[in-house]
Amino acid sequence: MPMDSKDKRTAKNKHFIASLEFALQGIKTVFKEERNMRTHVLMGGATIIVGIILRLAISEWLWLLLAIFLVLVMEIINTVFENVVDMVTDFHFHPIGKKIKDMAAGAVLLTSGFAVVVGVLLFVPKIWQIIQDFL
Repeated sequence: MPMDSKDKRTAKNKHFIASLEFALQGIKTVFKEERNMRTHVLMGGATIIVGIILRLAISEWLWLLLAIFLVLVMEIINTVFENVVDMVTDFHFHPIGKKIKDMAAGAVLLTSGFAVVVGVLLFVPKIWQIIQDFL
């Protein structure tokens, strides 16, 4: 059933490939529009390179990748909340909108803290061992 031009509803997407294209467009959009996302991707890439250099074990890779992807997912969710608040408030300040944005940003901060802890637990002992072997 074709939608009338006055009907602003969107139809549910029923094709996997189309769904995949929309999801990839969403990732591309957040990467393009959000400086923090680009920073998280850069830092995640750097930690992956360090992990390769330090020859992480498979269990260590699982923790590292979990931390990296949690931060990226939380940044996407944070961006979604920011955009929804801006849309609903038409970019005008609203105290509840501020609370929502602050809480979403706090979720990214907590997840980033978790990622730092994982990085410290994985990398510091290995780097310390390299330093001891060198001396």
